Amino acid sequence: MKLNIVFLAVITMLLSFCQSSRESSPEELLRISYQSEATGEERDYLLYLPKGYHSEPDKEWPVILFLHGNGERGNAKDELDFVISHGPMYEAWIQKRDLPFIIIHPQLPMYDRAEYDGYLRDRNPENIPVRLDDGTPERMQDFETPQPMIGYVENAEIPLPPQGPPNGWYRLEQDLLHILDETHATLRTNPQKVYITGLSYGGFGTWYMASKHPDRFAAMVPVVGYGHPDLMVPIAESQMGVWCFSGGRDYVVHPQYFYTGLNKLEELGHRNVMYTIHADMGHDAWTRVYKSDELYEWLLKH
Repeated sequence: MKLNIVFLAVITMLLSFCQSSRESSPEELLRISYQSEATGEERDYLLYLPKGYHSEPDKEWPVILFLHGNGERGNAKDELDFVISHGPMYEAWIQKRDLPFIIIHPQLPMYDRAEYDGYLRDRNPENIPVRLDDGTPERMQDFETPQPMIGYVENAEIPLPPQGPPNGWYRLEQDLLHILDETHATLRTNPQKVYITGLSYGGFGTWYMASKHPDRFAAMVPVVGYGHPDLMVPIAESQMGVWCFSGGRDYVVHPQYFYTGLNKLEELGHRNVMYTIHADMGHDAWTRVYKSDELYEWLLKH
């Protein structure tokens, strides 16, 4: 009897060792093609599969849909890699952080923005972050913010319409829904843990998509992009998790315009609203937001 118990104990230890020593499948970065309803052309998007996706065949994975800012627009072909410059996929793929999400980075078309925005016209593909075989590259320096820190009060005169700035993510609404549908159909996703986040233009797009399709997302994180009060009823009714961020030195998207929509959410009975102002940062407050562990831990609670 004692020998049998010892034998079973040894077998159990060996099985446990084999299970713990089995290597997780490595993370992957894929380019997926689709037919765009918005442009009538074939476009691509980037899709990140986390470490362990293939080696854990029974697991359903959370999904992050990320909407980039104005500076990362492009033709979704040879310009697609610009979308990896910031956000969750930059953290996961370039900085090699073990983020347990399927991450989707589509690209907003250029439309006519390069005509007006010199930084789009003059951007250099050599500045696109590249994943290193060994180690990680140094992070880019924060934007210079010579403006003094100042406290803002609410300004109810919202300068932009509900959908946000012109030629924004609202024009790709059906494309984004198609991409989400394809992701759910072809990958092992957890449909109860789908999140949307974006910065600047993508922050406005996050508010818009969450309002129009509240059944699609468990939580939203708009960064340096405010929500129009007209968008708030569906978000409040769904009680979707909301964590909004702005920069106190942001002279591109001023914090004074954030309060009206957020106060409307609370007025409508939303009980899960957070707003963080990084008073010492400018428009690139997103660098600190996406770099934090707290953000991803918060998402997974929803």
